[in-house]
Amino acid sequence: MQAPKPRTQRPVDIDAGIYPTWFLLPAAVIFGVMFLAPMFSSLYFSLTRWTLFESEFIGLDNFVQFFREPFLIKGLANTLMYALVTSALKVVLGIALGVVLTSPIWARDFLRSVVFFPVLVSTVGVGITFTVFMHPQNGIINQALAVWGVEGPAWLTDPRFALLSVALVDVWKGVGLATLIYIAGIVSIPGEYYEAARIEGATWKQQFFLVTLPLSRPATVTIVILSFIGGLRSFDLIWAMTKGGPGFTTDVIASVIYKQYQAGFYGLSTAGNVVLFLLIAVLVVPLYRRLNRTGSIK
Repeated sequence: MQAPKPRTQRPVDIDAGIYPTWFLLPAAVIFGVMFLAPMFSSLYFSLTRWTLFESEFIGLDNFVQFFREPFLIKGLANTLMYALVTSALKVVLGIALGVVLTSPIWARDFLRSVVFFPVLVSTVGVGITFTVFMHPQNGIINQALAVWGVEGPAWLTDPRFALLSVALVDVWKGVGLATLIYIAGIVSIPGEYYEAARIEGATWKQQFFLVTLPLSRPATVTIVILSFIGGLRSFDLIWAMTKGGPGFTTDVIASVIYKQYQAGFYGLSTAGNVVLFLLIAVLVVPLYRRLNRTGSIK
């Protein structure tokens, strides 16, 4: 009986340099259709005077008119203040809640659900609800303050408090997500660091500032970037609670753009959106690089 011939392995005839790139094609198509096409379309329509049926190329006239908007400076200042206040409060409250909700306390899982619940609620629904709560006479907040003999302010109709009141509601709604990110960051810290700190006699305060806070830096960077971007483009909560009022005291850039759109200036509002996009990129990209460079280990 003749012994079978050993099988010879077929040479690989697939070009390893081109073949893997085909797997990227579906994602590239989706990215192009969902992101690149709308972005370049917006750039084009920002240079036109357009309706649903026709468009007329007018160059940079929309941008010139947008920068002449009388309340643009006020909207820009409110946008920056809103983004800074909400980002800072979400970081501070998020890490505080993250530390508490990773410690061995009673009903920890239930409390985590309670903190995260506002994230799941509709933003417009939250805005309408807190508008009722913050009513100067009949709102539950001022009625609760009256029990303690404190006269509550007109939260949404006093220009001194209106934007800050909306920012606090934004923090209440978004701090659950910041807490969740901090919880993921804190539980990933190896327990050996805390054990070594306790052996060295470190107090809980020293453990927080020397172990928890530095090693939670990736979570902090993520929350700062996400909160700052969210604050810069915030619109729905502000519009649901004040519609930019009283007067124009709570107008942000997004609400200025929306009012132009409501008035039928579609090209002008599109140019405003392009300006807002560039503003976010100019502020966030250097901030992101700065935070990552500062936290990198050399």
